[in-house]
Amino acid sequence: MKITVAESSGFCRGVQHAVDTAMTIDAKNTYVLGELIHNPGVTQAVEARGIRTVESAEEVPEGATLILRSHGVAKSVYAECERKGIKVIDCTCPFVRRTQKIAEKESQKGRTVVVVGEKKHPEVIGICGWCEGGAVVVERGDEEEILPLKDKNVSVVVQTTCSEEKFVKIIKNIENICEKTVEIFKTICYTTKERQREAEELSRHSDAMIVIGGTNSSNTNKLYEICKSRCANVFRISDPDVFEYQKIKNFKNVGIVSGASTPHTQTQEVLFKMDNNTEVKATNEVETSMADVVAQMDNGQSKLKKGQLVSAIISSASDEGVAVLLPNFKKEILLEKDEIECDEYKPEDYAAKVGEEIEVMVVSPANPVKLSQKIIKQMKEEEGKIEAIANGEEFDVTCTGFNKGGLTASMGTYSVFVPAKEIRMGYVKELDKYVGKKLRLKALEIKKSDRKKEIIASQRVILEEERAARDAAKAEKEAEFFANIHVGDVVEGKVERVTNFGAFVSVNGFDCLAHISDLSWSGAKNVTDVLEIGKKYQFKVLKVDEENKKVSIGYKQLQPQPWDLVAEKYAEGDVVHGKVVRIVPFGAFVEVENGVDGLVHVSQISHEWLENPTSVLTIGEEIDAKILVLDPANKKMTLSIKALLPEPEVTKVRTRRENNNGEDKGDRKPRRARQPRENREDDEFREWTEGGIGGASIAEMLENQNKNND
Repeated sequence: MKITVAESSGFCRGVQHAVDTAMTIDAKNTYVLGELIHNPGVTQAVEARGIRTVESAEEVPEGATLILRSHGVAKSVYAECERKGIKVIDCTCPFVRRTQKIAEKESQKGRTVVVVGEKKHPEVIGICGWCEGGAVVVERGDEEEILPLKDKNVSVVVQTTCSEEKFVKIIKNIENICEKTVEIFKTICYTTKERQREAEELSRHSDAMIVIGGTNSSNTNKLYEICKSRCANVFRISDPDVFEYQKIKNFKNVGIVSGASTPHTQTQEVLFKMDNNTEVKATNEVETSMADVVAQMDNGQSKLKKGQLVSAIISSASDEGVAVLLPNFKKEILLEKDEIECDEYKPEDYAAKVGEEIEVMVVSPANPVKLSQKIIKQMKEEEGKIEAIANGEEFDVTCTGFNKGGLTASMGTYSVFVPAKEIRMGYVKELDKYVGKKLRLKALEIKKSDRKKEIIASQRVILEEERAARDAAKAEKEAEFFANIHVGDVVEGKVERVTNFGAFVSVNGFDCLAHISDLSWSGAKNVTDVLEIGKKYQFKVLKVDEENKKVSIGYKQLQPQPWDLVAEKYAEGDVVHGKVVRIVPFGAFVEVENGVDGLVHVSQISHEWLENPTSVLTIGEEIDAKILVLDPANKKMTLSIKALLPEPEVTKVRTRRENNNGEDKGDRKPRRARQPRENREDDEFREWTEGGIGGASIAEMLENQNKNND
């Protein structure tokens, strides 16, 4: 057989406080108002000390001592005790006191206070006694009970030991029927809720259940109802003496729960009646011996864990801090003032909050127990950050160290580890260089346990995501760029950088190449002779290669060619100044300006006949010449140097048919093998001057010369 004992079994702290008070106080002239707890054994023990039980304050003599049990009393009882000089020992449960304050406050607002609970239960009677004009008690929550509340502004509180399942059902009916505002205060004791939750869970997985507690105990009765609805074999025990082990010995899994007014000793007695070899299991799923379970019950508390968040009830306040009650703890624990979340600690402020519930964190679970409220805010902020990180949010830390596997850091209470392969794209050899540097990270895994909290993170995934985003944006931008650019378009671009072969120009963020040959009609030796880095210019699109992501653009294509302006600058008969740039056997080419050359035929160089122009001209020599023929359409200009020279006084013309002695050679036959060079040169010149308005272009003349030389 396996026996599982509910962790929250036995006295709750309110009952424990009342019992401890009754069993330690001076019993002389002492009374208790009503049955201290719903347990016959405890009641008998209290009476055995000489403490008498009374049903009203009127029965207590003047000057006597009166113990108020954990159920609480009406406000009028305090007034009666004060009138008679009765010393009050108030053992009202903090949860009950809180409910009383809520009821009083809502009643003072003029609202109708509704108490969900048992009409004859002393706790409910006491709560109603704090409402001006009384309160409405709802037991069943059916239409008959709720209908009178239809047109009222309602504030609902609930008996601390009420079944949560029942409360939810009643609240739903109240909200459906009541037409005006409904304020709901869920004042069920969290110890009660935990007991009920444990009973529900345990009975669902047990073959038999044992419920220990007095038959007149409200919370024990509710535990019995919960177990009965989920388990077929439930045994109710009000006194361990009547427990019969034979009835349960054939069940494999047996669960045990006990009410808040059931002493631990009664549960112990039931356990001791079990077979000594019976396997006992606590609800925290840790198997243990019967003696261990009993020892835990004797201790009267659950094991607290460091970092655990627990709900606590304020029971008193002093200069040192606030005394609080914890679930399943018999005694109060001090929450030191330095650990309270407030701007300035004032005992009187917290004395007014007695009975209120606060959340605290266990800083030290024992020797002694230490609690903190301040650290919760920090921890919640951290956990909120961790939740965001777990959902993919980027975070950053400063690297504090490294090991063989990667980099280490910390974030709050979490350690952070970045494996070497996750630092960046590519292999990282020198990890020590990252110490002291900020890392941008995303979590790969978050490990959280009682012993260790760790984040395994990566910086590489961020870098890869950013690169992918950049590539995608670039691809989108390129696609848009190529969809809107065509050959022949005129675009504006900024010169970003230059090379010896051209300039890279940014056009709408895309690099285009302007080759050096497309910068100037006259040819540019250096890109910077035409374009300046950082400046914007207009360009013409010459070629678009979307497949290879290349665009060629030209600058000169938007500039006028030199010959286009010649007609505006020059006319036949003008004298121009130029530089000899090239000499050929039939003459010399003179650069009048960049891109505009004129030909001075050998016959126009001098009045004297020249064998070769080089006899009088040199390349680079600057000369003046007269324009004889100007043909801008065909890019031709014929120049004459001799036209600017004075005519010689005597000119003797030697024909080609005379020898050096002046003899006529007319009877000589021409050579058939090859035309004389002089005649060939004359033919080329005739091509230049053919038509009387000019001759061949420079390119054509050079081509003819090459052909003749061949």
